[in-house]
Amino acid sequence: MNIIRAANELKSEGRPVCLAIGFFDGVHLGHQQVIRQTIADARQHDAVALVVTFDRHPNSVIAPDRVPPLIYSLSQKLRVIGLLGADALLPIHFDEPFSRQSGEAFIRQLARDFGRIQSLCVGADFVFGHRRSGNVALLNELGDELGFSVHGLAAVALDGQMVSSTRIREAIRTGQLDAASQMLGRPYAIAGRVVAGDRVGQQLGFPTANLDVTGLVLPPNGVYTGRTTFKNEVCRVALNIGFRPTVVSAVPQLRVEAHLIDFSGDLYGTELEVEIGDRLRDEKKFGSAAELRAQIERDVAAVRQAAAGFNK
Repeated sequence: MNIIRAANELKSEGRPVCLAIGFFDGVHLGHQQVIRQTIADARQHDAVALVVTFDRHPNSVIAPDRVPPLIYSLSQKLRVIGLLGADALLPIHFDEPFSRQSGEAFIRQLARDFGRIQSLCVGADFVFGHRRSGNVALLNELGDELGFSVHGLAAVALDGQMVSSTRIREAIRTGQLDAASQMLGRPYAIAGRVVAGDRVGQQLGFPTANLDVTGLVLPPNGVYTGRTTFKNEVCRVALNIGFRPTVVSAVPQLRVEAHLIDFSGDLYGTELEVEIGDRLRDEKKFGSAAELRAQIERDVAAVRQAAAGFNK
């Protein structure tokens, strides 16, 4: 899939464009329905299937005190959207000038930029533009004028409840990772860039990759089984989320640390995505580094034992 940064980068070769628009945090079952409808429209009309999303949550600009913790990092979201089969993806930079654009102006600009829109697909409750001035009703009006069809798709239901990013965030926060995976339509995974740590794990004989998960929703603190893929190699992971109470620190900080079992290599600066499995135990304070090392050995052994059944 081609990721473009501006409309003039789209090589449509005169074909019309079918658009899916949304923030798509988590790219859950409802989002997938919107994107797949767009792809189906494009195949039917010999058009280009284009997903339009935003590089940050709109509240980060409009209401910074009400920004929800996100399910996916931006790069993780773009990667998952890419797997669905659209032709191109446009992540729009959401800043203050963009936030002042009305919903109508936004759609008219897209129509000018892409030449001809064949169809536009969103969730039924999708709102957009300055002061939330755009909705499906406005899209239908503009579609009648500009010649495109509109799909405002109802939310997908699972277990009698609507699937939403909000519901998935709550499932993750409360440790219901199986439920989160079902709503996502894929195993729940957390992703972050590997940043420098204080090498405590290295000193204990279990080096860890410290993930920058700023702005992401996290499962409850504790130790988890996990797995990741690095350079096409699948690695089992012992994942720790918490404040490391055994390690003396002037200002304890929440850390997400991944020990890749039987792996050696430099991970700094790369983004690591870890699929999270079972929760092995709570985080706890140990009386000495030796006690902590012994527990990590048991954790690693438990991850090895669980790996064969890690098929969620």
